[in-house]
Amino acid sequence: QVQLVESGGGLVQAGGSLRLSCAASGSGFSLNAMGWHRRAPGKQRELVATITNGGYTNYADSVKDRFTISRDNAKNTVYLQMNSLKPEDTAVYYCKAEAWAVATGRSDYWGQGTQVTVSS
Repeated sequence: QVQLVESGGGLVQAGGSLRLSCAASGSGFSLNAMGWHRRAPGKQRELVATITNGGYTNYADSVKDRFTISRDNAKNTVYLQMNSLKPEDTAVYYCKAEAWAVATGRSDYWGQGTQVTVSS
């Protein structure tokens, strides 16, 4: 009942910025916490940032002070503003949403991922 569509990934030079968006669509659901995860080649999936329905945020130490997560509840959209990008930020970024749906109850939903590549 919930579909997540990410956008905003791409190729950027080190020091540049990207803004990722993740829009949730469907019917019969309510969003709770949302967040971004990433998986770099040869590394475990890493939690990047989360934001609660009330706007409380949490960041991985590696991105703190560079990335900013935000959400627009009216649009069912979460954003990740990424500044001062580093080559080590290169990864596939996945949007995750915790949602309650009429058909399934509380479930986690994932987007397909968007590639972020930071060149040195």
